[in-house]
Amino acid sequence: MRKRQLGQSDLYVSEVGLGCMSLGTEEKHAVSLIDAAIDRGINYLDTADLYEFGLNEELVGKAINHRRNDIILATKVGNRWKEDKSGWSWDPSKAYIKEAVKQSLLRLKTDYIDLYQLHGGTIEDHIDETIEAFEELKQEGIIRYYGISSIRSNVIKEYLNKSSIVSIMMQYSLLDRRPEEWFSLLKEHHVSVIARGPLAKGLLTEKPLALKLEKLQDKGYLSYSKAELEKRLGELENVDTSHSLTELALHYCLYQDVVGAVIPGASNVQQITENVAASEARPLTVETYERLQNLFKLDTYEQHR
Repeated sequence: MRKRQLGQSDLYVSEVGLGCMSLGTEEKHAVSLIDAAIDRGINYLDTADLYEFGLNEELVGKAINHRRNDIILATKVGNRWKEDKSGWSWDPSKAYIKEAVKQSLLRLKTDYIDLYQLHGGTIEDHIDETIEAFEELKQEGIIRYYGISSIRSNVIKEYLNKSSIVSIMMQYSLLDRRPEEWFSLLKEHHVSVIARGPLAKGLLTEKPLALKLEKLQDKGYLSYSKAELEKRLGELENVDTSHSLTELALHYCLYQDVVGAVIPGASNVQQITENVAASEARPLTVETYERLQNLFKLDTYEQHR
């Protein structure tokens, strides 16, 4: 699989990674999904300490323990589970980050993390302290690089100006083009986008349109009403018949080189196989890319505050 550089780091990740949140909790099944992904050329795995109270990290650790050096491993920090696990609170403090990374390392069965990401962020945070924590972890060799997962414009600007982040994770797909307003600025700062949700909860896959709409019940998706989705998704099927819908969705996100990777989730091997196969299709032509842009809205984060 083709690889891309994250920012100016020496992390070269497969264009399609694996978002591990949907692995489930059964070990044999989860490990089989990760094995399938790696066997098909995926080298980038993205998890978080929040997922399944840390169990997700444990499952990833078990799956990659014998081939750690072949994997670009990413996890996240900042959400702190309550003692009774009834919810979590936000804690981007230096003390918490430096303690949480130790627990993640134990669960992941590794002594370093390739990409450590702040799992959120607010402008009220003590951002300088948070950056200091990540920089110290870099100096100590515990993490190689760090990034953030955020859609808050004021937070993104602070980290671009003050830190050495190499990536920003954002939800990005044909149905959620909001990150595009940031692309030129991110390029200037040599920061890559990691695109989560590129298939928009399955709306951009080959599932029959009626089934996709039925799953929504009477809800839309972001600023799209159910009626709008029916119209746009119907038209999408005729944009470029030489590509499947999954191919169009993934390659739309990958068209801009500021995108380092797309990380669809998968709950079965077939989905991983389809995503990898889609990534290997020929890239979109300028004409197809522009037709897709004209078909779907370009909203901004300000419009969804």
